[in-house]
Amino acid sequence: MATIVLIHGAYQGGWIWQPVASRLRAAGHRVYAPSLDGCAERSHAVRPGITNATHGAEIAALLHYEDLHDAVLVGTSTGGMVMSAAAEQARERIGRLVFADALALLDGECVAGHVKRPSATYTELTTGIARADAEGRLFADLDPATRAWAVERTGMHPIAAMEGKVELKSFWQLPWQATVVWCRRSANPAVAHQKRVAERLNAGWHEIDTGHYPMLSTPDELARLIISG
Repeated sequence: MATIVLIHGAYQGGWIWQPVASRLRAAGHRVYAPSLDGCAERSHAVRPGITNATHGAEIAALLHYEDLHDAVLVGTSTGGMVMSAAAEQARERIGRLVFADALALLDGECVAGHVKRPSATYTELTTGIARADAEGRLFADLDPATRAWAVERTGMHPIAAMEGKVELKSFWQLPWQATVVWCRRSANPAVAHQKRVAERLNAGWHEIDTGHYPMLSTPDELARLIISG
């Protein structure tokens, strides 16, 4: 039995992992899929000071308080940045890292250097996307029922966590057991970005013929890759 922590990306919450989490739990694995601070059902608590580093600290704290060891961390989209921060802060509790079509930035980089968001919207504390963009671009490859379900749950993301520079002082210098899953139909992050991750971490490489949300479009295949490595 594996212990698995699933980390969502921007505009999401733990809800996006439901299809994968249910499959992993049915196979007997211990699975956590938290919503990060200021996201989804925790959006009422959004405030200044929520950053990628604090999101990473949340996951590190989860590992500590639940006394998790040899954990498999799975990050998707900007959740890859959170996963890197969490792993740096709780190295002794990490067994393996899975970058599922995920961003993995170097110290000092920011999302804007790797991803273009054509229809970003803003409030004082958050950033998001227009509903039409979620329907017509982000979730365009999903079946209609799944697309509607995802669009209804898509929300805003703490702006500093999305647009601030990543702080990773030691992550890229440490040895990790890692896997990169590239989704061939996904435009962001680009394949060059994902190959950089694989090369720097000497990670395993897998490809899925789907878009940016494999946890919704191909949950069986992604669940299998999470377990098999």
